[in-house]
Amino acid sequence: MQIGSAKSIDLNLSVSEIVREDYRTADVFRKYDIDFCCGGKWPLRMVCETKKLDFETIKEELEDSARTITIHNTLRFEEWDIDFLTDYIVNVHHQYLRKALPEAKDYLVNFLDGHLKKFPYLGDLLKIFNSLCKEMFPHLDQEETILFPYIRQIAHAYYSKESYAGLLVRTLRKPVENVMRHEHETVNSMLVQMRHITNNYTLPEGACVSHKVTFMKLLEIDNDLVQHMHLENDILFPRSLALEKELLERKD
Repeated sequence: MQIGSAKSIDLNLSVSEIVREDYRTADVFRKYDIDFCCGGKWPLRMVCETKKLDFETIKEELEDSARTITIHNTLRFEEWDIDFLTDYIVNVHHQYLRKALPEAKDYLVNFLDGHLKKFPYLGDLLKIFNSLCKEMFPHLDQEETILFPYIRQIAHAYYSKESYAGLLVRTLRKPVENVMRHEHETVNSMLVQMRHITNNYTLPEGACVSHKVTFMKLLEIDNDLVQHMHLENDILFPRSLALEKELLERKD
């Protein structure tokens, strides 16, 4: 993982132009109740003076928000020990979703409040995204409180060759397959529908800044969920099932 330097913000641009340059800066303007869409026509310094906000503080936050973090494709996730992999999933993907899902919902609701008549088909997008949020939060809780602790427990027992290891096995296959086959398939189906409705998050001609920010937030979540489910479906769960199988055979 590589964290880039803070991005320099062109302060000669208007607020809306800053957000067009990098949609992530919208979070900062939203935090300070600064209009970054149709009303964001003024330079940042002028807006700060008008609203009596500290220009340097907001400038620093904008630069931090536009910082790029790169995860190299050479990382060998399949070689990480199970403790580290589950911690990574929780602290990177789960924590991201707990913050990003409600924020993206707010962006989507606020955008549709003023644009639903122009884009009536996006009403279905909100319904699907609401369903995605309702699906994900219990799913995250289930993994963090039940599934991952059990996976770590059997991994510790397996690698330490504990004599009681076989007693720990409570048939992981059923809850894992439920997550993989039902919950993850449901999430994937929702992502497919969202991509279809938005034409893969493609902005229509003349789209406003709020439209861009909303779609980019949804695309960001889509990308994160794809990687998240890959780590679980293709690496963590198959490895866990293999350990469980060996422990069951030891027990026999």
